[in-house]
Amino acid sequence: MHRIGIIPFDMKDDAVALLFVTSQTRGRWVLPKGRQKKGETHADTCHREGFEEAGVRGVVLEDFPVTVKIGKSTPSGIQSVPVTYYPFLVLDQAEEWPEHIRRERHWALIEDAKRVVYREDYLVLVRQFQALRPWITDSAKAYKQSQQAKLSQVL
Repeated sequence: MHRIGIIPFDMKDDAVALLFVTSQTRGRWVLPKGRQKKGETHADTCHREGFEEAGVRGVVLEDFPVTVKIGKSTPSGIQSVPVTYYPFLVLDQAEEWPEHIRRERHWALIEDAKRVVYREDYLVLVRQFQALRPWITDSAKAYKQSQQAKLSQVL
């Protein structure tokens, strides 16, 4: 079963940080993902899963999808599941969210991500994000600048 996920990130100057959450079963650091519901676009699923699992709202950078195989715990053992992840620029982080009782959050600089997620499936994903980083950060900066321009027009 194909899943949709996000790579929640934020940046300041040249630093980029990723937001990880604990998995529900084994408490490992993972990235939010889930099943696409009937009638949802990939972006809709990203927004829903981001808020349900991590309590974040933001912008899906749809131009940079990355599909990888992720190991998922099932009653019969670990099963590989294809997941398409989208970079997700975090704009807001709630104190409480639907799964806040069951999950913890942890921000890590992208350079330190390998200390947080040591499983190869997530390391592949982090490396892919790192390879696309110049385009992802340019896109995120452009979005932030457009929002600032809109705000200054209102003021």
